[in-house]
Amino acid sequence: MQLAEALLQALQRGGAREIFGIPGDFALPLFAAIERDDTLPLYTLSHEPAVGFAADAAVRFHGGLGVAAITYGAGAFNLVNPIAGAYAERSPVVVLSGAPSLAERKRGLLVHHQARTLDSQLNVYREITCDQAVLDDPATAAASVARVLRACHERSQPVYIEIPRDMVGVDIGTIPELPPSPVDAEAVAAAVAEVLRRLEQARSPVLVVDAEVRRFDLEMEVAELAECLGVPVVTTFMGRGLLADTPNPPMGTYLGLAGRPEVTELVESSDALFLLGVILSDTNFNMAMRQIDLRHAIIATERQVRLDFHTYPEVPLRDLVGALVAAARPSGARARLPAPPAAPHGLTADESPITPTDVATAINDMMRDHGVMPMASDMGDCFFTAMDIEHTAIVAPGYYAGMGFGVPGGLGVQVATGERPLVLVGDGAFQMTGWELGNCRRYGWDPIVIVFNNASWEMLRAFQPSARYNDLPDWPFHELADSLGGVGLRVRTRRELAEALEHAVADQGRFVLIDVVMERGQMSSTLSRYVEAFERQRSQGS
Repeated sequence: MQLAEALLQALQRGGAREIFGIPGDFALPLFAAIERDDTLPLYTLSHEPAVGFAADAAVRFHGGLGVAAITYGAGAFNLVNPIAGAYAERSPVVVLSGAPSLAERKRGLLVHHQARTLDSQLNVYREITCDQAVLDDPATAAASVARVLRACHERSQPVYIEIPRDMVGVDIGTIPELPPSPVDAEAVAAAVAEVLRRLEQARSPVLVVDAEVRRFDLEMEVAELAECLGVPVVTTFMGRGLLADTPNPPMGTYLGLAGRPEVTELVESSDALFLLGVILSDTNFNMAMRQIDLRHAIIATERQVRLDFHTYPEVPLRDLVGALVAAARPSGARARLPAPPAAPHGLTADESPITPTDVATAINDMMRDHGVMPMASDMGDCFFTAMDIEHTAIVAPGYYAGMGFGVPGGLGVQVATGERPLVLVGDGAFQMTGWELGNCRRYGWDPIVIVFNNASWEMLRAFQPSARYNDLPDWPFHELADSLGGVGLRVRTRRELAEALEHAVADQGRFVLIDVVMERGQMSSTLSRYVEAFERQRSQGS
């Protein structure tokens, strides 16, 4: 079997559903094979960062594998930032890079798109992927692909596959499907026993869930575990939207000083804090009201379990959760939090200027009347605003916090779900990747895109209010929508916002861009609390 055919079959078998990419000369044979084979649909976009963001967002929704295909050098280096974000946020994206042929490598000439050495690209990707393979030997190519794809699944992080252009049609045989890496059943059992013992002895255990719960498709199992134990569940900032479709959604999102006081108190006073699939980052824990001693938390992440000063290495989250569900005994003694307060509804559709909270309220009204939409958000106050939207599935770079994710992420969400997505994006991030909307017409995508347009990098201004470099020109984004194949609406009042959302819901089959004009200095309530907490900590020297 030729390399390209075998690779595509292995990707599909591993859960890939589509490929996002941009061709280039070193990748032309690969792209020709992808198109000819038709195993996985190919969606080409306009710039490599969007390719990475779309592949990342898609796999966060449908699981399995995301795939980003690009050319050597100029293409692959453009892809570094989104793959770094995928690595940081545990997203299993397979990078397929075309590369110079074996003959070109031997000529002794510099090859166009080459940086320092022919292996500079590989060395860069070693930093942001969990495994790599250069398919330059037919005898080892199949085994190398099998190893790398298993690592992508088991680590839920990106991997890198480099394909010299003269290897695409070479016979490598069938790529085997490797069994899972062996797991020590005794280690799992010991970890489960110790975790359950700690939870049973605790006065106020709390389960905190984050990215890995979704990455390993464990939401229903975790909901069952929490219900069985009678333990309250909260999400992290980045875990927003987790367990949204389970019978018992979380009590709220932990944001420390920036969050709901009752959720903050619940988490920070717990004597058995169970962090399940949680990224131990400043985003999640830097705004704590009082110090959380993670040495005494129960931490299950990155294939290990830690509690007190014990560590159980190589205990996959899936094995741990499955064993916990099997061993847990129902407990009706736990006190339960009341249901979280309802998200804001009932926008007053008057001539008042629009605030971020108005956007959240209007979206909640729209979803109540027309049904829930999957969401993608960029970083900035648009994501903080999402904290006031009904608890629904959302993808965003909440930890890595890179800009430009929102629009291509929304396109990836539509491909993954087949549903019309809602995209939240600031004007600064829209300037980076918003033009990818021009690809919607040929693929039939019709996202509703809400641009927070305050002519500013407003989240940065929140931390340095006097900096003039945060000012942006007022770009009339809505005027560009028609030329890109969609429809654009500019709104300045609550009434216009409500009417625009109703128009957007009815106008299907093409994207609708709602250009929401806001005054500089307007912030969501969550971002305001976050900034206040940050300033308080900085003034205290912490």
